[in-house]
Amino acid sequence: MADTPNPLRDSMRLKRTPQPGTLIILGATGDLTKRKLVPSLYSLYTQGLLPPDFRIVAFARRDKDDDIFRNDMQEALQKYHGDIEDKSSLKRFLSLIHYHRGDFNQPEPHVTLSEYLSKQEKERGIPGNRIFYLSTPPSTYQAIVNNMLLAGLQRNDSGWTRVIIEKPFGRDLKTAVELSAVVENAWEEDQVYRIDHYLGKETVQNILVFRFANGIFEPIWNRRYIDHVQITVAETLGVEGRGNFFEETGITRDIVQNHALQLFCLFAMEPPAAFDSSAVRDEKVKVLQAVKPFREHDVDNLVVRGQYVGGSLMGQYLPGYKEEEGVARDSTTETYLAAKFFIDNWRWADVPFYIRAGKRLPKRVTEIAIQFKNAPLQMFSEKARSQVGSNVLALRIQPDEGISLKFDSKVPGPSSLIRPVTMDFRYGTSFGQKAPDAYERLLLDALLGDSTLFTRSDENQMAWKILDPFFERWSQQGKVDLPGYPIGTWGPPEADQLAARDFREWRRL
Repeated sequence: MADTPNPLRDSMRLKRTPQPGTLIILGATGDLTKRKLVPSLYSLYTQGLLPPDFRIVAFARRDKDDDIFRNDMQEALQKYHGDIEDKSSLKRFLSLIHYHRGDFNQPEPHVTLSEYLSKQEKERGIPGNRIFYLSTPPSTYQAIVNNMLLAGLQRNDSGWTRVIIEKPFGRDLKTAVELSAVVENAWEEDQVYRIDHYLGKETVQNILVFRFANGIFEPIWNRRYIDHVQITVAETLGVEGRGNFFEETGITRDIVQNHALQLFCLFAMEPPAAFDSSAVRDEKVKVLQAVKPFREHDVDNLVVRGQYVGGSLMGQYLPGYKEEEGVARDSTTETYLAAKFFIDNWRWADVPFYIRAGKRLPKRVTEIAIQFKNAPLQMFSEKARSQVGSNVLALRIQPDEGISLKFDSKVPGPSSLIRPVTMDFRYGTSFGQKAPDAYERLLLDALLGDSTLFTRSDENQMAWKILDPFFERWSQQGKVDLPGYPIGTWGPPEADQLAARDFREWRRL
């Protein structure tokens, strides 16, 4: 007699709970902690997904103590998490948070932090499982890692040690390699979690399920059926007071090197042998290795950069990029980038991948749009043929996470009119619940030791290697006036021409 399926095991994934330990947030008084980290940890806490004996240690320079910092976090939760009805649960969660003052640019505070953690672990009778979150400016990473190394925080004989590092990991290939050498001097690769919060979004994770769990899509996921692919990462906001930071990064380093290329890899990768960290990341690296290199004239012809210029939007004047605080008046930092990529492998040869990212665009939207090739023979009337459009499959990452498919259908009635129709799937309506914040999933995975949704050193460096020719060519060109685009538009005209040269056009979202 065959075994009877266990409905509990088959229909429900048993919750995994991390081992007891401590999360140490370096730079804890920054915006990321208030907006994302603490609200995500509170959500995990209320779902029973944090360990039974867990502590959060906030490490920062400001003159605070436990009570002051807890009050700050309570205000942050009320602002960014929403109304909290269970006050007793909130109080218990806040009691898990402790504040440790120190300058993370100096060695001594790391020594006292090490002593503090050891004392706390001994008093609680738990193993020394520690996970450090570097929520600090990227320019401080090397100093922090070296100070942690001097204090012995990179290892712990009574438990495991892991480190989460925010993007950008380096400014180019050279600095990424240098930073990797510093990090690898302190930790093994399997201890390092380079975080890109896009990989924690439900629709991003669903790309793999959509492709590899559905037999109707994988056979057409190739050059034979797909005409081209568009990846869009659009923001309505400007630099929002971070002009100094953005001057050092630009949209290419801030968005394209990580978010956009991660979506690119997940879309184009081959099926991994297993859904684990090594197999998935191996396939992503293979995609990056197969990207056709950009030569000097390729950067001139296949890449467009731009800056938003000031203007009125809905009756309000908004400053242009060069008018923003902290931005040089002769700045050549790009707030918009559009580029055409090719992957030189059997699956994707000659299929163009158009990637665009920008600030002050008309909508906040991130999506991957696949335009399929037209049917080879149109037997309909001339008028009907003129109404036939291309089939488009759009994977919406944010907002309103979901998937839509556009195809042509006959209009009801005696005529032969053809109109496009759309089938829509939305997470909120289909599952009746809000998708969790990306940081919830990624923080839990890091606590569990699952690095599948984090980037590996070679993956990060390959992404920089692809983009380095952009920076080198722009450096050669020196101070030039970048193409401007009015606030609330989809970028400079040169970006439209990039697609128009191929008799294609960008999607108007």
